[in-house]
Amino acid sequence: MNSRLKIFGLIALLGFFAGIIAQVTATYFIPWLVSILPSLAGASTYLISGFAGACLTVVLVGAWAYMTGNKDPYK
Repeated sequence: MNSRLKIFGLIALLGFFAGIIAQVTATYFIPWLVSILPSLAGASTYLISGFAGACLTVVLVGAWAYMTGNKDPYK
């Protein structure tokens, strides 16, 4: 039970940092991108949100895969 609690805590910490990254992206990066590329103003929020979501998903799944490790005793 203790190891499960550690994993839940680590996932909660990763989610907390993912939320911080998403907030910083929404506050600073998206307005900067719209000012640089005004022709993408309508689609830039969707593109950046999709890219951030893809990156965060890869990080979270990678962390989960690393934490669980290889359970095959024959390898």
